[in-house]
Amino acid sequence: MTKVNVDPVARSWRKQRHMNILVKAVFGGILSMSLLACSTTPSVPVPTVTSVDLPRFMGDWYVVATIPTWIEQEALNPLEQYALNADGSVATTFSYRRNIGDKMRSMRMTGFVKGDGSNAIWAMQPFWPVRAEYLVVFLDETYEYTIVGRTKRDYLWVMARQPNIDAGKLGELVEVAVDMGYDRSKIKFPEHP
Repeated sequence: MTKVNVDPVARSWRKQRHMNILVKAVFGGILSMSLLACSTTPSVPVPTVTSVDLPRFMGDWYVVATIPTWIEQEALNPLEQYALNADGSVATTFSYRRNIGDKMRSMRMTGFVKGDGSNAIWAMQPFWPVRAEYLVVFLDETYEYTIVGRTKRDYLWVMARQPNIDAGKLGELVEVAVDMGYDRSKIKFPEHP
């Protein structure tokens, strides 16, 4: 019987390939279970506005109050910028600073407006294949102030066309969010120095 020598490089390559497949399978399973768990959590729907004029809604919106995502924790000068794409999707850029004097960081996403006719229900895609619920739940007639939220009330964005707004107006907007079921104790007020 002849003993076959296995090339150590080939053995190492096969072992690495099997490890990559295992890691991808485990990560994919965890991601799938997380998304499934998120989508089946029962919640009372948050009412959206009846209509959003998308071209008017486009442009700069400064985040003046928020229940932040992990990326937005401690963000300075948070700004959402929306631009309508030719296909009807919304090019979204979230910009912020970590410290005064730092350069602006940015994150690009795509918003997909749902076809219910109101233009108030979006799916925001930070990366493929994830699409998160993004609801326009308040919008004033002048398109100067808006509130974007989610049914789970886990994240919230109170936004204005100007970075610093009157404290009384900010208080009114926060009250609107609290009346919709958002936890006042979780709302943060980013600085716009």
